[in-house]
Amino acid sequence: MSARDHGDDYAYSYLGKRVTYKELYARVLRISGFLYESGFRKGDGMAIILPNSDAFLEMYHAALAIGMFVVPLNPLYTPNELLYMLKDSAVKMIVAPVQMAPIAPMVLQALPGVRLIVAGDSEETLPDSLISYESVLEHNPLTKVAEDLTVEDLAVVLYTSGTTGKPKGAMLTHRNLSSNAMMAGVYLGFSGSDRIVTVLPMFHVFSLTVCVNAGIFRAAELIILPRFSPKEVITVIEETKATIFAGVPTMYNFILQAAGDRVVDFHSLRYCISGGAAMPVAVLEAFEKRFSVTVLEGYGLSEASPITAFAPVDGRPRKVGSIGVSLPMVDQKVVNEFDEEVPVGEVGELVVRGPNVMKGYLGLPKETETALRNGWLHTGDMARMDEDGYFYIVDRKKDMILVGGFNVYPREVEEVLFTYEGVLEVAVVGMPNPDYGEEVVACIVRKNESVTEEKIRHFCETRLAKYKQPTKILFMDELPKNMTGKIVRRELREQLADQLKKNS
Repeated sequence: MSARDHGDDYAYSYLGKRVTYKELYARVLRISGFLYESGFRKGDGMAIILPNSDAFLEMYHAALAIGMFVVPLNPLYTPNELLYMLKDSAVKMIVAPVQMAPIAPMVLQALPGVRLIVAGDSEETLPDSLISYESVLEHNPLTKVAEDLTVEDLAVVLYTSGTTGKPKGAMLTHRNLSSNAMMAGVYLGFSGSDRIVTVLPMFHVFSLTVCVNAGIFRAAELIILPRFSPKEVITVIEETKATIFAGVPTMYNFILQAAGDRVVDFHSLRYCISGGAAMPVAVLEAFEKRFSVTVLEGYGLSEASPITAFAPVDGRPRKVGSIGVSLPMVDQKVVNEFDEEVPVGEVGELVVRGPNVMKGYLGLPKETETALRNGWLHTGDMARMDEDGYFYIVDRKKDMILVGGFNVYPREVEEVLFTYEGVLEVAVVGMPNPDYGEEVVACIVRKNESVTEEKIRHFCETRLAKYKQPTKILFMDELPKNMTGKIVRRELREQLADQLKKNS
């Protein structure tokens, strides 16, 4: 639709190159023609292991055009992690960076029958077993391929982070993804005059839906950056007059620090979008004040394609700290352990239903039945709803800390610590305690050494109940993060457990 109605408008810019919707459509048809002529058909899988790039965007759409499903994977995964997901999803094609060419023989030996396309410049001649992405574009005729697709056909398999056990592949259909892209694009008012900074990794569902799918659905231009650099993002926003920036909370914090005291011109931004994790109120308020731009916070998860809630954009008041209200076509409620809806203001598990909710986990019927029991997706997030229908994420169910029978939500403690001026980053986790079951441990990256344990303890005494106050305060050079910049509490707990073993 965008290629038909906005063919001469720019679809994306990448490394100095700008491509129109008409040109993007032609490139996608060339690739889909190559795939079809190479024997790939509806129901076959393609893994894309690429950073943000033109190749990711075009291979993704070409695969979907002939009914293949796509498995987006993080290029920073270890070979063992990648092999597990490639085998589990049974893909027949892999698209990877040319830098992975040296390990291609090992990969292809472990995955017989799988073909490999590599993208990027290489000074060396590629072996015959590999196909160059550039050669696919150059040597194949423009071919329009029609497949008998339905909205319920599998489109994307997204692997969850695997915080417990092996990663699970959430199966998203064309209906799931298209409905969520439509919801997001219309709700946020994207249009052909928007320029969306696309620096969130495209293999992550936040970027895939909000930046890529919703952006293209509304004929916006994607400003594609291969990796996140706060100084580069500032420069790109200023030079391209970008209108939308989407990021996770740590990105906003890094941009704040990188800007320092210099004059920064963000007047072209209509607003910013935050998701992927709860935005600390102190960071949100500091960012808005510093750059005079509104940050809209939303919520979602891979199993819901991902967005289920967003800050209101229809004139209703924005409530800082809230994830906003349910998107159109999406139902949400807060339930207890018996799946009974709890009264307004009480904390329970957030459950969701709508056309964006996955069809299930790949090859895992029991896990699917548990996650989708009673017709609702159980998110695993603890939340509450106020009298106006605004939702507030309290914390992940599995991250909740139980101190002597009392529930402590890490986010509540983190919000307090973020208001201390010398704290740059903070993550709160629970660790075993022989007397109370668990104890609260605060891991802090400080701006300077004037921040001490004694000062932090004194600061918490008047702001947190005794059982919520950190019993251990650890200063760290950095906190473990994934490629989207989200702090990984599981890795942090593992680091602390190793440290405790060494000290015991």
